[in-house]
Amino acid sequence: MKYMVEQIQRAKKESGPTIVRVVQTDIPGNKKLLVGLTYIKGVSWTVSNAICKILKFDPNKVVSTLSAEEIEKITNFVKNPELPDFMYNRKNDFETGKDVHLITNDLDMKKEFDIRRLKKIRSYRGLRHAFGHPTRGQRTKSNFRAKKRAVVGVKKKK
Repeated sequence: MKYMVEQIQRAKKESGPTIVRVVQTDIPGNKKLLVGLTYIKGVSWTVSNAICKILKFDPNKVVSTLSAEEIEKITNFVKNPELPDFMYNRKNDFETGKDVHLITNDLDMKKEFDIRRLKKIRSYRGLRHAFGHPTRGQRTKSNFRAKKRAVVGVKKKK
């Protein structure tokens, strides 16, 4: 009996982890739910933990053991989250003025549109984006060189 159980466990390991698809994202089936939800773009550890608590799922449950109904619940919640305001990733949206939580492609598109708008109005941040410089006040004397290995104040040997 013990030998058969070992064979079954070995067969599961050899078959490899299954992949579960949630909100246009492939999640490895061998991950725990808390970790697996963070594979979705726009879902952080905090939001993942909130999803598990609000939907009353065990965060240590393996993703491959989720049923279709549970995956559907997670999908619906991620698309229309009912989270506290401080957990949303887009507060005071420029166009609508509302707090929203964006995921996957919507998040990428909004970010791209924001950068385009900053470039168009010629703001300081927009100019920094346009020139490829850091936008958040980092020092540029030693980092962010245009060419790798470019050194200031050193002559090259002839």
